[in-house]
Amino acid sequence: MDHRLLEIVACPVCHGKLYYSKANQELICKPDGLAFPVREGIPVLLETESRALTLEEIHP
Repeated sequence: MDHRLLEIVACPVCHGKLYYSKANQELICKPDGLAFPVREGIPVLLETESRALTLEEIHP
């Protein structure tokens, strides 16, 4: 994931900062508890495509 892209993308729900999970190929929004997929290097920032984080993922 390009670091410059991470600086400008934001959560589509709360407009907060997203964090990249290389292991899961996802952009994470901890305040909303959502993970957005990255497919073929392209972030899919649609709430309908996101998955809910588990409590362990939010508070490791």
